[in-house]
Amino acid sequence: MYQLSDQQIDFILDDISARGVEMESLQQNLLDHVCCIIEQNLEANGDFESFYQKTIKTFYKDELWEIEEETLLLLTYKNYYTMKKVMIYSGIAAASSFIIGSFFKIMHWPGAAALILLGMAISTLVFLPLLFLFKKNETTETRSMVVLGVGVTNGIIFCVWSLFKVMHWPGANMLWFVTIGLFSLVFIPLYFFSGIKNPANKINTITTTIILIIVAGVFFLQTTLKSSSQVYLAKMYHLTQSEELIKRLEQLKTDTTHSKELTNLSKEILEKCNSIKGMIIYDELGQKSVPSDFAAKNIWITESGLGDEFKPGGEGEKMVIDLKNLLNQYNSLAGNKAIPNSTDKLLENVLLQHSNYNVLENVVNIQLFVLLNEK
Repeated sequence: MYQLSDQQIDFILDDISARGVEMESLQQNLLDHVCCIIEQNLEANGDFESFYQKTIKTFYKDELWEIEEETLLLLTYKNYYTMKKVMIYSGIAAASSFIIGSFFKIMHWPGAAALILLGMAISTLVFLPLLFLFKKNETTETRSMVVLGVGVTNGIIFCVWSLFKVMHWPGANMLWFVTIGLFSLVFIPLYFFSGIKNPANKINTITTTIILIIVAGVFFLQTTLKSSSQVYLAKMYHLTQSEELIKRLEQLKTDTTHSKELTNLSKEILEKCNSIKGMIIYDELGQKSVPSDFAAKNIWITESGLGDEFKPGGEGEKMVIDLKNLLNQYNSLAGNKAIPNSTDKLLENVLLQHSNYNVLENVVNIQLFVLLNEK
């Protein structure tokens, strides 16, 4: 059995340090392992240096410092496999929630908004960040890391835009332009120039870039070049024109052949519609009616979700339910002048899933139908 001297132990320690291993604890562990192997396997009169060189090579593939990198990786990601499972399961959960939520929305079933929100939240906060962490460790090239970072960021912004679009929240248009701009002007060029420099991936890079450009073109086809202010001003003109029609119809002579009960119901319906409209407009403008000079003052209602008053059990929802009941009573007496009760569709699922413009348009149309019947 070979007995190592203090000088030989110092030599081994210095050599381990010279090979790029800087962690003191790792140096000591490697020293213990190497010393044990040498003392157990080297003959008493054996060649120490030659045997040591053969022994140390068994600890690495290319360089000894690789052990330190792997150790740091394990220390940093000590729950590596748990995180990997979380990434996979979160991706499955996000995709499932989004697909089921989209189906619920198409079928107008309750819970669609919650499922879509859950899917987007999991994608944005869990799946995509974890995907970036795992993919980042597969490459050491700064260029590839930048491409990966831009791609993941683009995906997160796209998920947020989708959520804003589905929920009719303000700011969706701005997020869409950021998404398509980042994808077309930053991600695609970075991906192309990063991959084209590698001869082995040249063909794959070119074909994938062509596909990405096609996708960007499809995205651009869904983009309206009109500014959001122009779109909202056009909707405001339509709304104010409808309000002017209502005023003019109210000034016409009322048909006195209608029963008193039907006439009273007409008044109640018109008042209820005005209350609902006033509540929606007040949430946006801070006043219950649209000013006549809205265009000059750049005042408009942005298309967004309804206010908290229209949550289940809220005052707004109660008014819509009352309007539905009034319309049912009205139609039971109106005979061939019965009007479409659009509140049925509004109340089939949660009111908050409808945009403010959607509800305003329905309420205005109800008023126009009632006034046409009464004149």
